[in-house]
Amino acid sequence: MNFRIESEYAQFWIENEILFFVYKKGVVIDRSVAIRIVKDRLLLQQGKAFLNFSDIRGVKSIDKAARNYLAVEGSVLIKATALLVDNPLTDALSKFYLKASRPVIPTEVFTNEADALAFLETYR
Repeated sequence: MNFRIESEYAQFWIENEILFFVYKKGVVIDRSVAIRIVKDRLLLQQGKAFLNFSDIRGVKSIDKAARNYLAVEGSVLIKATALLVDNPLTDALSKFYLKASRPVIPTEVFTNEADALAFLETYR
C-alpha cells in the first residue's frame, strides 16, 4: 500500500507498513484540528493498524486538549509512534508531553530520523 494525502495541516502517506506524518510549518493544533487530522488518517488507513512516524518539526503549537485527544482517542489503529523534533527545547517539551499525556501506545521522541525508524521496527 502506498497512498499519499495532503491537508492544510500535514502530508501523510503509508510506506513499508509505516504511516508517515509531516506537519506543515507553522501549524497550530487545537482539539478540533486534532480531530480532523485523525479523521483524515483513519480514511487513509482503511481499518488497518500501522506504526506511526510523525515529523512534528513544523508544529508551532498544540494545546492541552489536542495533546490529550491525540494521546488517547487519536491513537486508534496506531501500534507505536516515533516523534521527530529538531531542537533540544522541542525535545524537552515533547518528553514532558509524553509524561503528562500518557499515550496509550508506545511513543518516543527523537532528533534523528534513522533512530526513530529503528524504534518503530521493534514494534513490527
